[in-house]
Amino acid sequence: MSGELFLADAAATEALGRSLAPVLRAGDVVLLSGRLGMGKTSFARGVLAGLGLAGEAPSPTFAILQPYALPEVRLPVVHADLYRIEDAGELEELGLDDALYDSALLVEWPERVPASIWRDPLHLTFARAPAGGRSLTWHASAAWERRWAPR
Repeated sequence: MSGELFLADAAATEALGRSLAPVLRAGDVVLLSGRLGMGKTSFARGVLAGLGLAGEAPSPTFAILQPYALPEVRLPVVHADLYRIEDAGELEELGLDDALYDSALLVEWPERVPASIWRDPLHLTFARAPAGGRSLTWHASAAWERRWAPR
């Protein structure tokens, strides 16, 4: 299942992230692709706010992984930014596989590692829209069918 939609601004991007929060569950993988400044972190912030995060969610660009746990959020989440990852072997050191047992993953820059690493992902690609704002192209694996369809 796939589709495309228009996001007028960062607020619309965060609101779309909030719409994903109610259906997110442990073991889910959400891949966030797009150039710098296209809305990946804004979307992740919306998801986290929808899960109950009261404070600001920092970008994990320098830390690589930013975990969120109960009671801070209703579902444990690991927000990863793989921009600085140069080899898929580095993922093992990060422990992302272990995180899937009890957490959901929000992964920025997933193209930095082989696509085969991700099982049943929801893949979102953000791009600049010709008339301003952003376009979002999404591809949902079978695990996501009937769970989330953006509008």
